This record gives sequence, structure tokens and C-alpha cells, in this order.
Amino acid sequence: MEYCLLSPAQLIPTEEVNLDSVDALQAQILQAGSWTAPITAEKDALFVMDGHHRLTVAHRLRLTTVPVVLLDYDSVRVESWRPGENITPAEIFAMARSGRKFPYKTTRHIFAHGLPICDVPLELLSSPAPMDMAPAFSAGAL
Repeated sequence: MEYCLLSPAQLIPTEEVNLDSVDALQAQILQAGSWTAPITAEKDALFVMDGHHRLTVAHRLRLTTVPVVLLDYDSVRVESWRPGENITPAEIFAMARSGRKFPYKTTRHIFAHGLPICDVPLELLSSPAPMDMAPAFSAGAL
């Protein structure tokens, strides 16, 4: 299982976040200077399965890309953190399409094969997309 780099703007959040947790995670990521856990997203619809706090940090830091693992519900089981509540993939798809979000800690995604780790320096995630090589000018030519 591998991760790819996607723009945070492409990812659709489906769950609210705890802002204290976002603050703590942001401090941890800035201190490390690298991104060490990919966000997981549904491979076709690009809604976030796991990593809503990381996505919020990515937006705060204005990152141009983030590591993302793309999965589907054939390899991911979903349940609710809330006792007695059931969540189905269909409900998550519907929430993603609606533009609304579940309350914080509603969905819990369980990954059959675990998730890869990553160690991507923040500089690589915040740099602009590569452009075609511009012609080089020497100082004397200007």
C-alpha cells in the first residue's frame, strides 16, 4: 500500500474536528518539520476516511499537497465511536455529497492491512507545483 500526494482542496471532509486536537497536532507537525501519517480517502469520491485533523492542519499551513492513501470499502470496515450507533459507507457517501459533516468522533475506519507511514518534509508539501523550466538569465545579461 502506497500513498500519493494530493491537494488538500481536493479532499472532502465528512466529520467535524476538535480544535484543541488540531492545535496540538499542528504544533507536533511543525516541531517535527515533516508529515508522518497519510490521510486516508475514498479512492473515487475523495472524501476523508481518517485524517480530518491532519486535513485541517494542512489547510491552516496552506500546504499545496499532502500524503494520501486512496482506499475503498472493500478493504475498510467502518463503525461508530458512539455506542449503539451504526454508520454505513452509504451514509458516509451521502454526508460527503450533502456538504454537511458528522459530529466529531462519529465514524471509525478500520484498515485491514494497516496504513503506511511516511516522512515527507513540510518544505516539499508547501512548495508550488513544478513549472516548466524558465530560461536562465545571467546577472550580466539583465
